[in-house]
Amino acid sequence: MILGIPFIELIETVSILLVCGVIAGFLAGLLGIGGGIIFVPCLTFVFTVFFKVPLDVAVVVATGTSLLCMIPTSISAARAQYKKGNTDIDVIKRWSVTMLIGVACGITISKFYGGAWLTILFGSIMILNSLNTLFRAKAKPAFKSLPGAVGQGIISFCIAFFSCMLGIGGGTLTVPVLNACSEPPHKSVGTSSAVSLFVCVPGALLMIFLNLGSTPALAPSLQPATLKRIFAVALFIISVNMLYKGITFYTNQTAETTPAVQTVND
Repeated sequence: MILGIPFIELIETVSILLVCGVIAGFLAGLLGIGGGIIFVPCLTFVFTVFFKVPLDVAVVVATGTSLLCMIPTSISAARAQYKKGNTDIDVIKRWSVTMLIGVACGITISKFYGGAWLTILFGSIMILNSLNTLFRAKAKPAFKSLPGAVGQGIISFCIAFFSCMLGIGGGTLTVPVLNACSEPPHKSVGTSSAVSLFVCVPGALLMIFLNLGSTPALAPSLQPATLKRIFAVALFIISVNMLYKGITFYTNQTAETTPAVQTVND
């Protein structure tokens, strides 16, 4: 046994997570979407089918785990987009306070009132988002610019509020909104990376803080081995993500230097 988990079950768990991670990584790379909308359904499936966690508990754990797993990605993506000049700092400054308020409200509701209804909310918002992307792929922006201060406050609050409850980084909701308000596509993507930073980091930290000093509603419902597996899920995904980013970095460097070497030899 390792960490109180039978070796065979541990291998089975790691295998399942590996398959889910590969699928999530493939779809994220193919479609250019954030990890949250892949991780939440995959983790919910793993927790309910293989770990036998009740759906109302599994979805809350999945959203929180997703936010935690996206912290490294959101930090690196936000830094990269900022260096490229793709981040609209003025928008982030105007949205920062209301986003933090939205995060606090979303995490609080998810923590104390979360349940199976979150799966309905997740599915509904993702369906609306997919239909908007499908039928408005080549449509002109609906508005000439972002609304005034009050309108932007409402928008940023809602993005952070729903993103935290759904366990997504915020880009899934931010990009369509900014595109609809005539923001250039590269600015929409870059700004959404910064928005993800404002959602994932404080969201995950607040969820951890709310569980300190008290027995989470989750714990009595699960066996100790299951709790350890859930911890392993977060650790495994974060580790694979960091490993993938490191390999990709050196692979890209090799690809960039190889043509130069061949040219010198020629």
